[in-house]
Amino acid sequence: MSRIGNKKVKLPAGVNVEVSAEVVKITGPKGTLEAPLFPGITIEVADGSVSVKRDTDVKQQRAYHGLVRSLIANCITGTSEGFSKNLQLQGVGYRAQKKGNSLVMTLGFSHEINMAIPQDVNVECPEPTKVIVSGIDKQRVGQVSAVIRSYRPPEPYKGKGIRYSDEIVRRKAGKAGKK
Repeated sequence: MSRIGNKKVKLPAGVNVEVSAEVVKITGPKGTLEAPLFPGITIEVADGSVSVKRDTDVKQQRAYHGLVRSLIANCITGTSEGFSKNLQLQGVGYRAQKKGNSLVMTLGFSHEINMAIPQDVNVECPEPTKVIVSGIDKQRVGQVSAVIRSYRPPEPYKGKGIRYSDEIVRRKAGKAGKK
């Protein structure tokens, strides 16, 4: 029994849901997103909420039940509020700035790193050591944030690198802690 799939998703004001044979189209004030609809899963829109039902208790349909409900909930949240991830650059001389349609980062290498910013994601640099990635698609925001972080992940000895603002980096003692 899927506990996530059985929960109803409330529709905020200004968000419309259109159900077709293979796709659920969600339109809101920030944009339009689509979620896939798998065989054996049905969507009902009534009383300002969306409910997801499955036909049988086959293992695959139980998995799809919770998945489709989560995808629809993420699309509704994205089109009404949006998603964002905050990244921090820690290290001497580490900084980032937005130049046109690219993010230019100085991360202690012998060269600067230029990353092209995708069209469906917004990247802002309010400070040289802060990067904010925002957009309506939760997966794209997370993926772009992970790519930025992968250029210099935080290392455990000095804590230098790019980290999420809520990330806790476990520190190691190094050679001096051995004695």
